Amino acid sequence: MNKENTLNHIAVIIDGNRRWAKSRGLASYKGHEEGAKILEKFLDWCKELGINETTAYILSTENLKRDALELKFLFDLFRKFFKKMKEKAKENQAKVKFIGDLSLIPKDVKEMAESLEKETESFKERKINFCMAYGGRLELVKTFNKLKNKQGEITEEDITNSLWLKESPELIIRTGDAMRTSNFLPWQSVYSEWVFLEKCWPDFSKEDLISCIENFSNRKRNFGK
Repeated sequence: MNKENTLNHIAVIIDGNRRWAKSRGLASYKGHEEGAKILEKFLDWCKELGINETTAYILSTENLKRDALELKFLFDLFRKFFKKMKEKAKENQAKVKFIGDLSLIPKDVKEMAESLEKETESFKERKINFCMAYGGRLELVKTFNKLKNKQGEITEEDITNSLWLKESPELIIRTGDAMRTSNFLPWQSVYSEWVFLEKCWPDFSKEDLISCIENFSNRKRNFGK
């Protein structure tokens, strides 16, 4: 084990809910339901394992192009999930932040997200970030537009401080047997360690998380040096 590898922030790309359901002859929404249950458990596991910050990619800008019926179900699921998160965040003193363009989602879901942020903004024990209506290129476009009138040269520090998510995860886990980054945190992940799993997200377990952490711990990180 490489003792120099500190792990404070884990990000996860939730992938494979629909394929998980299809492989069992179930409707797609059943996969999303199971995926939401695993996300709730994942946040608990991270707390148990001493991970101070988690970031979950729960809805991309590309996902917003899915058919209306699936999106309706997803937003209904988010409504239920955020109600649960309000209690869980208070119980765990976790600050919740939404990363993305919330103007793209239904008004009441946007208001629930903003309320959850406001009610947890003073908590300092842990950080939980949800990437929702998020796209990495969109984040960079928004950031560059924010900085376009800055006097003088724009620095890397300027960009980092203007991003929706300023912290960089040390480890990013992607489930669903796809080996691509899918427009997720292109700036923040420049030196993140990645683990790609064949398992679909509803099959992800605490043992899988521990294995990913052990994998990370045994890697040599040299940051290009």
